[in-house]
Amino acid sequence: MKKLKAYPKSMLTILLLMVLTVLTACASNGGNTTTGNSETGQPDKETPVVETRTIDHAMGKTDITGTPQRIVVLTTQGTETLLELGIKPVGAVQSWIGDPWYDHIKGQMDGVEVVGDETQPNMELIASLQPDLILGTKVRQEKIYDQLSAIAPTVFTENLGDSMIDNFKLFASALNLESEGEQVLADFDKLVEDTAARIGDKAKAEVSLARFQAGQARVYYLQNFAGVVFDKLGIARTEAQQKEEFAEEITKEQIGILDGDVLFYFASDRSGETAASDTAKEWLADPIAQNMKVNQNGQVYQVDEAIWNSAGGIIAAKLLVADIEKYFADIQL
Repeated sequence: MKKLKAYPKSMLTILLLMVLTVLTACASNGGNTTTGNSETGQPDKETPVVETRTIDHAMGKTDITGTPQRIVVLTTQGTETLLELGIKPVGAVQSWIGDPWYDHIKGQMDGVEVVGDETQPNMELIASLQPDLILGTKVRQEKIYDQLSAIAPTVFTENLGDSMIDNFKLFASALNLESEGEQVLADFDKLVEDTAARIGDKAKAEVSLARFQAGQARVYYLQNFAGVVFDKLGIARTEAQQKEEFAEEITKEQIGILDGDVLFYFASDRSGETAASDTAKEWLADPIAQNMKVNQNGQVYQVDEAIWNSAGGIIAAKLLVADIEKYFADIQL
């Protein structure tokens, strides 16, 4: 009988380890040593888990799956939220001033489809863009919410104006960009803090704020876009304008309510028209207005209506802070 060849113990140890390795691999693969796709021969990929989030908003609750890629936005404020977060919408309502966008955002809006304006969005056009998220506001589009929701998940803010920060947070959440949104707001708060420090004691100057339209005027109180920014900067308002309200129409005989240390006003001219600016000049030249302290001190300033009022978004807010600092450099207490 032929004697079997004896192997060294080291060799037997190596062979045993190899067998154990193969058995372990089979067990981890459910007993099947084939780890690739039987048709392609490529390794199987794990199916990613797509998160569905429920967003509470002005019209109720909306489920959004994953991170939306094709967004239609129905407020000019919301358009600025998207742009500041690095997103270009597939469709947006046109700006109140500009053709079709505000000057301060038009460089970022190439290729964006105009879908009407805030009060009359084009439903057919919105549907044709196949959005996976629609962002709007109850104050403008409440009546068409159900129609929009039938096209894509839809999230609405309650209103506009003084709610810019809360609205920004809501849309950032809907976009699945909460952390990026928090950083944007932190940067804005730092800008406000640094600007307030540079303005210093001049913030004690009592500011009056007004809007002129063709043949009429409004005094602007605390609860509006510019009013919120003034408050963040710690800038004083006149006693007559210390109301937790948005605005109120006044007559020419009531123009004295606009007196103070400083008067900022914007005129809502559209498409090259001057009727609003002409009304402002007429009213401020009235004998009652000429007797106001603010006129006699020469501290009446017409400001950019888009930045100070109608845009209402985070980009405009940063520009407004810079504008306020510029004007306050020349203001005398």
